[in-house]
Amino acid sequence: MVPEGGFWSMFLSATLGVQLVMGFLVCMSLWSWTIIFHKLILYNRAKKQVARGYALFNDAADLSEGLSAISRDETSPLSKVGLLAVGEFRKLERADIERDRKRMLVKDTLRRVLRQGVSEEMKRLSASLSFLATCANAAPFIGLFGTVWGIMHSFHSIGLSQSAALATVAPGISEALIATAIGLVVAIPATIAYNYLNAMLGEVETELVNFAGAFLNRVEREVSWASGPGSRNQ
Repeated sequence: MVPEGGFWSMFLSATLGVQLVMGFLVCMSLWSWTIIFHKLILYNRAKKQVARGYALFNDAADLSEGLSAISRDETSPLSKVGLLAVGEFRKLERADIERDRKRMLVKDTLRRVLRQGVSEEMKRLSASLSFLATCANAAPFIGLFGTVWGIMHSFHSIGLSQSAALATVAPGISEALIATAIGLVVAIPATIAYNYLNAMLGEVETELVNFAGAFLNRVEREVSWASGPGSRNQ
């Protein structure tokens, strides 16, 4: 038996514990949808920026032109990784150490810096994404808690009224079950979105790793003091 007025009436007639659970789940849903829309826009833009920047870098005539091309879009993850690597490269170039020593250090140093740059960008892009995983895992159980609480209240009402008639217990049980339904409504979109966004993030990471490899190869080929037998020591 569903109280007249539908969901809102059930919410108002539910116990305080069930109301708190429902309210908490609604807040989780609103926040998760905010994250979903924000990440969809962010990741789509990042994918386009990284793909375009990587293509420009590969098509450039030399390393300097390639770095200039990717640095035009300062918001691109590729630009940030490239600038971090260039900064470290310039420090090593100016370092007061022997040329052969520099040659031995350059590739390993740049590899570490590029890995750090990719990790920092991935950390920035994935911020708040774990909340979707939390919603996906926790929301059904939070809703179930509300359901159990409501059913306990219904059985308590049976004891007080000394009647097990369906008309007595059905409203309380229906109010309780709605909490589980809301939990599933929160969890299902969060699960789908989390998996989809992770796949998009993986594509961005792949392009960044490809750029890091292309950057190292160009340094080794085109920078005179960085090339030579010593630069191939792994």
